[in-house]
Amino acid sequence: MKRHTHVALIATLMSATAWGQEVSLYGTTMAQMWKSEDPGFKKATYTPATQYLGIDATKLGTDNLSLHLFGWGKTDLSDSSNFDGTKSAGYLNYGYLQYQFSKANAEIKAGRFTVNQSTGFEQVDGVSARTDLRGGFTFSGFAGKPVIYKAGDLDFVSGKSAQKNYEFQRDVIVGARLGWRPSSTGEIGVSYLQDGSKMAQDLTIPQPVDYTRRQVGIDLTYVPATFLDLRGRTIYDVANQRSNIAENDYTATVKLGSQVSVAGNYAERNFLYYFAGTNLPSLFRQADNDKFKGWGGNITWNAPWSIQLIADYRHTSRESYGEVNKAGGELRWANADRTLLLGASGHVANAAKALLVDSAAPFRSLSYGEARAWALVTKGKFTASLDGILQKYRASNPYLNGLKNLYEVVGSLGYEVTKNVKVSGDLSHATTAVSKNETRGLLRAEYRFGMASKGGR
Repeated sequence: MKRHTHVALIATLMSATAWGQEVSLYGTTMAQMWKSEDPGFKKATYTPATQYLGIDATKLGTDNLSLHLFGWGKTDLSDSSNFDGTKSAGYLNYGYLQYQFSKANAEIKAGRFTVNQSTGFEQVDGVSARTDLRGGFTFSGFAGKPVIYKAGDLDFVSGKSAQKNYEFQRDVIVGARLGWRPSSTGEIGVSYLQDGSKMAQDLTIPQPVDYTRRQVGIDLTYVPATFLDLRGRTIYDVANQRSNIAENDYTATVKLGSQVSVAGNYAERNFLYYFAGTNLPSLFRQADNDKFKGWGGNITWNAPWSIQLIADYRHTSRESYGEVNKAGGELRWANADRTLLLGASGHVANAAKALLVDSAAPFRSLSYGEARAWALVTKGKFTASLDGILQKYRASNPYLNGLKNLYEVVGSLGYEVTKNVKVSGDLSHATTAVSKNETRGLLRAEYRFGMASKGGR
C-alpha cells in the first residue's frame, strides 16, 4: 500500500468522529527491533513501526446506524522486513456501515466486513444481512467481491501470471445460511458458498488450477445438558467435476462432576478443496491433492489448592508425510487472588512412522521432546511475564541447519498508565531452524478513548 493510501486511511478514521454522537477510538502502536543471523545470508537489523487504529461510531443520525473501521500501517526504519523489499505496507481490515433493526434481531452491513458461517471465514467487499424467523429459524446472506491479498511476483507456487488468473477467476462471492434452533439445547445450520464464477476449465484458455469454490456446509451445536457439549461442521465441495468432503471438524466435551472434564476432537481435510479459495495463494497450494486426518483428546482435572492438571494426546496423519503421535501434560497453578500464575508442560512427538521424503533426511517431521515453563505476575498497575520453550530433536537434519536443540525465551513488562492507556515491552532471544541467533525487542502502546455529544466522556 502506497503512502497516500496510509494517509487516506487515517483521515477516514479520524474524520468519522465528526459523524457520530458516540465514538470509541482504539488502537495499538508498536515499535519492534530484531537482529537476525541466518545461515548463508548476511546479518540484518529490522525496526518496523506499526500503527493499528480502529473506530466505532454509533447513533449516526439514528440509534440504529453505526460505523465500524479498523486498519493498520507499517514502515521500516532500517532493513526491509517485507518480502518484496519495500519498507511500507498497510491494510484496511474492515470498514462498514451497520443498521440494526428494532425487531427480529435483524441487521444489514455494507462495506468491507468478515463473514463466519459453516463454510468458513470470508472477507468480503459487499453487502450482508441477517434476521431471525419464526419457529426458531434464522437466515443470513451476503454478496460482493472477495478481498484478495496481492502476492504478485512473490507467489512462489504459481508465479505472477497465475496470480492474475487467480484474481480473474474469483470475481464474485455469495453465500447464505439457514439455521434452526429447535430448543435451547442447540442449533443446526446449512449454508452455501460460491466463490468465483469462472472455473478453470471454462476459461477461453483452460487453466490447470481451479481457484473457485462451490461448497455446502453443515454446522452443529448440541448442548443437551451442562455436562455435554458437542459442536462441529462438515463442508462438501459441490463444484462441477468435483464432489468430495473438504473438511470434517468435530469436538465433544464431557464434564465428569465439578472437577474433571474430558474433550475429544476429530478432523479431516482435503487440501485441494479446503484451500481452493484461500486469500493467500503464495502460502497454500490450491493444486495440492494431499489429505490430512487428526484425532485426539485431553483430560483436565481442577485439583484442590488452585492446581489444574491436563493430559493430552494427538495423532495426525498426512498422505505425503506419514503419521505423528504427540502426547504430554501440563500443570497450572494460581494463588488466591490470581495475581500470580505459573505453568509448566512437557510433550513428546514421535514421528517414527513418517514417510521417506528425500535421501538427505529420513523423515521431514522429526521426533522431538518439548519442555515449556511460564509465569505471569500482576502487581497493582504492573504486569510481568516470562515464557521459555525448548525443543530437543533426536537426530540432526538439514531442514534444521544441523541443530538438535531449538529454544526461545520471551520476557514482558507492562504498565497501566490510565484506565484507557497501557504501555508494555517484550524482549526475546531464540535459536531456530531459520536463525541461529535472533534477538527481538518490542515496545507497545494500547489505548482506547470514547467521546459523546451530550454529557459523554
